[in-house]
Amino acid sequence: MILLQNATIVTSAKEGKGAVLIDDDMISGIFWEDSGDYGYRISKIAPEAERRDLTGKHIIAGGIDPHVHFREPGLTHKADMATESRAALAGGVTTVMDMPNTKPATTDAKTLKEKIVLAEGRCAGNIYFHIGATNSNHHELAYMARHGCPEEGITAEDIAGIKVFMGSSTGNMLVSDNDSLNELFSIREKPVLVHCEDEETIRRNLDEAKKKYGDNIPFEEHRNIRSRMACIKSTIKALELAMEHQTRLVLCHISTMEEIEMARAAKLTNPDIVTETSCNYLWFSDEAYSRLGSRVKCNPSVKAYSDRQSLRNGLRDGLIDIIGSDHAPHLLSEKDAPYCQAPSGLPSIQQTLPVLLTVAEQEDIPLTRIASVFSEKASEVYGLRRGKIREGYYADIVIFDNERYFEVKAEDQLSKCGWTPYEGETLKGIIESVFVNGKEYKF
Repeated sequence: MILLQNATIVTSAKEGKGAVLIDDDMISGIFWEDSGDYGYRISKIAPEAERRDLTGKHIIAGGIDPHVHFREPGLTHKADMATESRAALAGGVTTVMDMPNTKPATTDAKTLKEKIVLAEGRCAGNIYFHIGATNSNHHELAYMARHGCPEEGITAEDIAGIKVFMGSSTGNMLVSDNDSLNELFSIREKPVLVHCEDEETIRRNLDEAKKKYGDNIPFEEHRNIRSRMACIKSTIKALELAMEHQTRLVLCHISTMEEIEMARAAKLTNPDIVTETSCNYLWFSDEAYSRLGSRVKCNPSVKAYSDRQSLRNGLRDGLIDIIGSDHAPHLLSEKDAPYCQAPSGLPSIQQTLPVLLTVAEQEDIPLTRIASVFSEKASEVYGLRRGKIREGYYADIVIFDNERYFEVKAEDQLSKCGWTPYEGETLKGIIESVFVNGKEYKF
């Protein structure tokens, strides 16, 4: 048994001094100093526990990131489950959910089983997998969400969620057929995650940019090619379907102020609608294109400063439910290409908790809100016994110094791709150690 004592414990309900007792792989006790019987309860419940004095440190539940691209199988020259899971721990993230657009894409029971086998014994943290929708597999996914696939050794519990791309993606996974969408949005057993960008709008904008710039499209045009209207049009369709079918919908990587307000209204009809954004949209705005070029090219695009501020306000006010990094590593040799050849995606998971802590300080957001979006809401949405400082939950815990700052350096990155768009930024919160299932990793 290990007793983490004299720390500031942060949950979505409370921030205060106390202690957490770890017994094997579980949290078996939480003791708040203001409870009145603090010392008595510790002496009674954990008289022989190994005691760690964490005076001046903070404790928060390990992050649950339901939106990562760990690139395995098929793209392991730029990332793999082993390297990226270590980068996740360094960012305070102890549980991830991997997206299906790998090579081959994870769109059936066979490819899902292969991915599960690949992960066995190789990940530093906990890993789960989403399965991807296509225009032709909606019947199969509806069945698997209820029953799994016994022939492949897949249970329904092996599926974290069902990912629907309503904009182009890797692996020919664009879902545009209305019958397919209606059946997918009728699934209630699993969260349905949507990437909302209207493909027709994007193609039209790209054609116009090519006519204007030829092969030399400036990266500043990314915000106009993958425009706010592309996001808004697709999100309207997703929300209408979710309200009609009462879908457990996750709106992935929201990037505009309009989407926040639309989701706020839609939740009145369907409270199971969940809003997700990434730290990239909380940190960067369109001014970053002139500084970073392809290194800030991601889908959806980073948009205006006013959108960034709306997302920060939504974080404070509870309109943002979950933070998903959309961690998407590419080699710099791939990113350093002309606009149309440079792939979209940012390696960012190692900065997750520090960016949230820095934004919280800048915007006077209470740490209780950070605990909610970092892990607790995702724990509820995906039905995990993780992501909360609570008795009977797995001991996934982050210890950090919230008074210290650091500069992000390329040489410190644990992702296989070896870089981050946050290089040179000053962030708050030194992560000192992380517990995963009661096992400690120090940094």
